[in-house]
Amino acid sequence: MGTERGGERGVDIPFGRRARKGAGARTVRKTVLFGCAAALLAGCASMPDSGDVTPVDQSPRSDGDSQVRVYGVPPQDGAQPTNIVRSFLDATTSDEADFRTARMYLAKSAKRTWRPFLATNVLQERPKSEAEAAPNREDANGYTVALSGSQVAMVDDNHAYTPEEKPYRETIHLIKEGDQWRIDRLPNGLVMGQSDFQRIYRSVNKYYFASYNSESQDPKVHKNVLVADPVYLRQRVKPITASVDALLAGPTNWLNQVTSSAFPLGTRRASRDLSLDDSNALQVKLSKQAVGADTAQCKRMAAQLFFTVQDMTRASKISQVELQDESGSSLCTLTQDQADRDFAAPARSGRSAKEYFIDAQHRVVAISDSATEPTPIRGPFGTGKTPLRSVAISRGENVAAGVSSDGRSLYVAGMEDGIERSGPLLSSASTTKNADEGLTAPSWDGLDDLWIADRDAHGSRLLRMREGKGDPEEVAVPGLGQRRIKAIKVAADGIRIAILVEDKGRTTLQLGRVERGGTSAHPVLSVQELRPIAPQLEDVVAASWAGGSRLVVVGREAGGVQQMQFMETDGSASDAQTLPGVNGVKAVAASEDETRPLIADATEGIVRLPPDANWKTVAKDGTAPVYPG
Repeated sequence: MGTERGGERGVDIPFGRRARKGAGARTVRKTVLFGCAAALLAGCASMPDSGDVTPVDQSPRSDGDSQVRVYGVPPQDGAQPTNIVRSFLDATTSDEADFRTARMYLAKSAKRTWRPFLATNVLQERPKSEAEAAPNREDANGYTVALSGSQVAMVDDNHAYTPEEKPYRETIHLIKEGDQWRIDRLPNGLVMGQSDFQRIYRSVNKYYFASYNSESQDPKVHKNVLVADPVYLRQRVKPITASVDALLAGPTNWLNQVTSSAFPLGTRRASRDLSLDDSNALQVKLSKQAVGADTAQCKRMAAQLFFTVQDMTRASKISQVELQDESGSSLCTLTQDQADRDFAAPARSGRSAKEYFIDAQHRVVAISDSATEPTPIRGPFGTGKTPLRSVAISRGENVAAGVSSDGRSLYVAGMEDGIERSGPLLSSASTTKNADEGLTAPSWDGLDDLWIADRDAHGSRLLRMREGKGDPEEVAVPGLGQRRIKAIKVAADGIRIAILVEDKGRTTLQLGRVERGGTSAHPVLSVQELRPIAPQLEDVVAASWAGGSRLVVVGREAGGVQQMQFMETDGSASDAQTLPGVNGVKAVAASEDETRPLIADATEGIVRLPPDANWKTVAKDGTAPVYPG
């Protein structure tokens, strides 16, 4: 099928039952391709022979097999109930925007009531279907088929992904319409195995502006800080259009309290299906609600669209976004240069060219990609006179915060020659030198505020120091309960914080959102709705922000070996490349600029992982690797 510039060439392949067990999205795609080719040669499948011809949005991926488009097969005459159900489930995993073929399996009453977009239940494998055992549920006028499996996650009607491990069991009821079995009662939403889910959906970041509420008038608070809000969208069904619609629907429930949208309430897309033009520009017509926005607000709306659509179309760099009214008159235009200059998301800003760690002489040192040897930083922490356990470099790379080797004291000092270290800014309540007690490694947010936790054997408390020099302010963590904080890492936006939480010998990674209440004179901070990021790991050693909605995590599953992997902030596995193994990792650091290498404290010493390469040793002795933040 030929398409306009900015579209993709797709192979339309009908299919019936696919392999039940998948080894990942790529394997499934190949199974579909070769299996359907054989079916076509055998003459047992049919190509779509009706329906409108529509242009296809630009492919968001560059790999060739993403061009394969899969369609369902209509019900066969005389098919039995269990086969009807299985073929229906196959049809729901097709690339049809409206599930036209899947609806052919439904009775007239169910066609009117079935809501496929209400939720998507993701199972470990394709759901098993079998006749309901209870004899009183099966008679001449009806037949019940049970679906079962092990659920691993759920995607809600706002496209938000939530890990959810539990048994899955639902029933589908069929009746005869004429002489054909059709489904008349079924659960709303979709159910599919992980391999189908990975083939059909992809994680996309929507972008909204951070809301600092009681601290919004603070001079250091930037009004244009964008926060990534990950959702799962169908990647080969009008992907650009889908990402714009998802953005206009507003933030997911978890981020709704701490972000806002520049789009006026009720704004909707007035354009037909969207695609990039020959110059990779995007024009979007908006409903009347957006017409009254002034130029500044219009630019903010365009920025949200720019970064959201850019995340969906990663293979193509968007040149500009133009917003229009319903008649096509221009409201405003935002170019790529303007977006990067005025609205860069934190993950795209502050691109440090250096990594930092503590060397064998107790000095905080820095190293760049081009350097062969690390060099001490300027200021008192570069002299080695203050032995440190951990360090954090401000995002402006002009101030360092370090915790003493006994974990008792926090010091903050400028990174300039001639400066003397002052007394501790904070002293721990812990009285032991245990490495798991005392102060955690500190962390800077993009507002130049310093975060740290104080731990002892009986509990922990989270603290913030404004601009790294104010009095420590305790931050409530109501969801923590009796659990203990082991480590923290705050995001650049200051809105999200990753926390390693210990509970009865098990350490998990949790993500919380930072809410700012109280008044501008007396703000009250709290971390709300902790949620697991890597639920399959029971012993997490370290974690670091590695993008707008991505972390790199080191840990192990129950009974397993240590592993390092990327995880999304919604708890789903990242589609980033698999990381090569490295032995005995105790700490890891990543930049929120995803082009920067990883750096880790491992058995071999301080090691670095450049893009598309393997781990290389930077220093045989050293600890506490960090990027600014």
